[in-house]
Amino acid sequence: MSYIGKKAPQFEANAVINGNEIVERFSLEQFNGKKNVLLFFYPMDFSSVCPTEILAFQNKIEEFEKRNVAVIGCSVDSVNTHLAWLNTDIDKGGIKGVTFPLISDFSKTISFNYDVLGGEYDYDEEEDEVYFEGNPFAYRALFLIDKMGIVRHQLINDLPFGRSIDEALRMVDQLRHYERHGESCPANWKKGDNGIVAPEATYSNFIEKHRND
Repeated sequence: MSYIGKKAPQFEANAVINGNEIVERFSLEQFNGKKNVLLFFYPMDFSSVCPTEILAFQNKIEEFEKRNVAVIGCSVDSVNTHLAWLNTDIDKGGIKGVTFPLISDFSKTISFNYDVLGGEYDYDEEEDEVYFEGNPFAYRALFLIDKMGIVRHQLINDLPFGRSIDEALRMVDQLRHYERHGESCPANWKKGDNGIVAPEATYSNFIEKHRND
């Protein structure tokens, strides 16, 4: 499912913030009207590719913060597993030093609602029970959500394919350029390049379209 141009699914869940603090009922609503959000899903803690992505996001976290963007990670691991991983040294497979929030989607409902879960639930009539078919964790998905809660960019990778954090930052820069100047960004656009005036798709028109959503 594509969420482009639609409201991002809302949720409340446990999370670890600042690398060491467990909070309950963490939600995206706290950023409404204040910050753009980069919400990314990854398969699981204590794995091989996932820490390379999370540490790469952390290495660029100041760049995202300068752009007033909240970076938030999410997996189906428990909040206690997140905390243990955050307190494990990097040379031992951990991600110690990561400061942005990690959400616990232990029930898998957030991944399901964003349509990035690697499988689906089904019902066995003979056994009268619900079962899960596929991989019970999220794909490598990324959603760039603006201050109005609208999804402006969406990327979903299969499990073997790590993401480019520089590309995620470039997408943030495109959104900021569009917000500030109402200009579209051509192919291979990067921060500092000129945009293209597109009167039929100005940001003000976009706001008006979604004002009552």
